[in-house]
Amino acid sequence: MRKEVEEKPSYAVVAAVQVPSVSDIEFEASLSELRELAKTLGYMVVHTFIQKRASFDTTGYLGIGKRQEIEHYVNHEAEFEIDAILVDHEISPSQARNLEKETGCPVMDRTMVILEIFHNNARSRAAKAQVEIARLGYMAPRLREAAKLAGPQGRQRSGVGGRGAGESHTELDRRKIRDRIAELQLEIVAMDAERQTQRARRHERQGLASVALVGYTNAGKSTLMRALTGSEVLVANKLFATLDTTVRTLHPESVPRVLVSDTVGFIKNLPHGLVASFKSTLDEALDAGLLLHVIDASDPGFERQLEVTDKVLAEISADEIPRLRIFNKIDHVEDAEACAAALEAQYPGCVVMSARRPDNVARLRQTIIDFFQKDLVETELFLPWSAQQLRKEIYAGCQVLAERADGDGAFFSVRGAPDVLARLHEQIGPQA
Repeated sequence: MRKEVEEKPSYAVVAAVQVPSVSDIEFEASLSELRELAKTLGYMVVHTFIQKRASFDTTGYLGIGKRQEIEHYVNHEAEFEIDAILVDHEISPSQARNLEKETGCPVMDRTMVILEIFHNNARSRAAKAQVEIARLGYMAPRLREAAKLAGPQGRQRSGVGGRGAGESHTELDRRKIRDRIAELQLEIVAMDAERQTQRARRHERQGLASVALVGYTNAGKSTLMRALTGSEVLVANKLFATLDTTVRTLHPESVPRVLVSDTVGFIKNLPHGLVASFKSTLDEALDAGLLLHVIDASDPGFERQLEVTDKVLAEISADEIPRLRIFNKIDHVEDAEACAAALEAQYPGCVVMSARRPDNVARLRQTIIDFFQKDLVETELFLPWSAQQLRKEIYAGCQVLAERADGDGAFFSVRGAPDVLARLHEQIGPQA
């Protein structure tokens, strides 16, 4: 059921059950988010079916009456051919099978929708492998229901190759899935080790500070990334437009040189399997010296964004890293001044801004530089004429305050990170 974003939209209906523990605001926010996810996947939602129940129906998620109503709409009332029913919860394989049989329409639950978006948008080897693991894990318990739909024919295979008589299609498929997941996990371990080595070399060579953008998907992280780094980063008004971590240098360059990385966004009820399998896409956040938590100030439910991001960061043990709250899209708020004042009062030390305003971006850039410069120390380096090849490294890794020379070499008054200065002293040698 993979959909390419460029295709003409297919048509879908959304179905959701509201249980007593979920408020109207939370329920509508989740529905709105599912519609955005559907849009990202290439579906146009033409109708929404809502039912309030004490609990989900164990047979088909919705009650029998609501299922009949959907069946009548899909097959008799809809102006367009309905390609999918999108359910705003993760439902069991048997619930999906029964709902599909009764309505005559393919069913995708919320988890499957997200998995398909991840599958479409993953670009790097690591992201593709992580997506495949999550999709295989989702498919495994659903094979039995698929076998029920297929009927009794072909359920048993003869015991060729010493596997024993009568190993079922389902058992073979499950074994293949387990083997494939194990193979992918080994690949990810190898890729993680390779990335760790590359990052360690990069930081050792250049003494870089690092910032990671984190936050709710569609909060404007990629727009802010482009503004801070001057790079051409994909910016799209769709959920999960960015999956792979993108790393660029803060522009104009500063001392210390700062790397900025954009990470995958979060949503409410992100399937736990995806949080686990996508942990390595958040590695840059774990390595960062500062997290920029980007929040959409124009979203009436931005407090939910805060909760979701805080929860996910805690799950990946990134909640102890220094964090700066960035309330973005203030230009989309009707009374921007009053909103900014209220946010600054409620969240002391936050930054209220628009990533599309150069003066706002410049202020944020200076705030980032100030953060990393607070631990810099001043010292003097002596570079003999015989070691002038290190001059470039001094200017790349330090802020040079003054330079003078005599017959033996050059003296540099510099500000820099202690580890960078220690490395330079070591490279220059005892004559310094």
